[in-house]
Amino acid sequence: MLTIDWQRPWLAPLAALGQSAAARVLAGASVAETLNALIDMGAAPDPGVRFVPQAALPPGMAYEQFIHAEGHVPTRDNLHDFFNGLVWLHYPATKRRFNRLQAQVIAAEGVGARRGPVRDALTLFDENGALLLAPPALHAALAARQWRRLFVELRPLWRDARLLLLGHALMEKLVQPRKPITAHVYQARAAIESGVAVGDWLAADLDAAHLAAKPFHPLPVLGVPGWWPENENFCFYDDSLVFRGARTT
Repeated sequence: MLTIDWQRPWLAPLAALGQSAAARVLAGASVAETLNALIDMGAAPDPGVRFVPQAALPPGMAYEQFIHAEGHVPTRDNLHDFFNGLVWLHYPATKRRFNRLQAQVIAAEGVGARRGPVRDALTLFDENGALLLAPPALHAALAARQWRRLFVELRPLWRDARLLLLGHALMEKLVQPRKPITAHVYQARAAIESGVAVGDWLAADLDAAHLAAKPFHPLPVLGVPGWWPENENFCFYDDSLVFRGARTT
C-alpha cells in the first residue's frame, strides 16, 4: 500500500482515524481486520456492517446485493477498499443509503449487462463523488463551469465553503495528485439544517428519481483554493484541457 500523506487538505476529515488504520495495515493487519478493530475498540461508531475478506462474496452474487443481505462488506487489501472502509466509518448513513438504493434496483430489475441510470449514478457518486457546501454564488459558477469566476473572482467565498470527498476511488487517485483529477459534485436540493450531520442529511436527500438525472457537476479538485500551491498563480486555471467550458447544444 502506497504511503498516504495525511496532511493533504482533502483528507482532513478522515485523517485522525485514517492514520490509525493505516498504521495497523502497515504493521501487517488486513484491511478488513483493521476496520473491524476500530469499530470494536470504539474509535469509530458502528456503521451497521462488518468487513470481511473479498473471498466471502459468493460467486455470481452482486457485491451490493451481498452487503444488503448479509451486512458484510467484501474488502480487499488495497488502497481502494481501504478508503471505501474509511468512508463507511465516517458517513455510515450515506453508505447505507447508497447500498439500499442499489439493492432496490437489483431486486426490481436484476443484474444485467447494463446498470441502468440509478445504479450508474450511485456507482459514480460512491466511487468519485464529492459534496460542496458553499455560498450560492459558488454553486452557480460551478454549474455554469465558469472557472475564473468560481476560483478567482469569487475566491474569498471559499473561506465559507467546504468540499467533502465521498468517492473512495477519488481518494485513491489523490494519493498521487495530478491536475486533471476531477470529482463529480452532487447537486443537493436543500440546505443542511443546523445540527444535522452531513452524512445523515445526504442520506435523506438521496432518492432514485433525483439520482437518475445524474445531478453532478465536474470539479477539478486541485483547483480548490488552499488545496494545491500551484493554484495561487491564477494561470493555473487557463488549462482548457482540465478546466473545460460548458457543453453547447
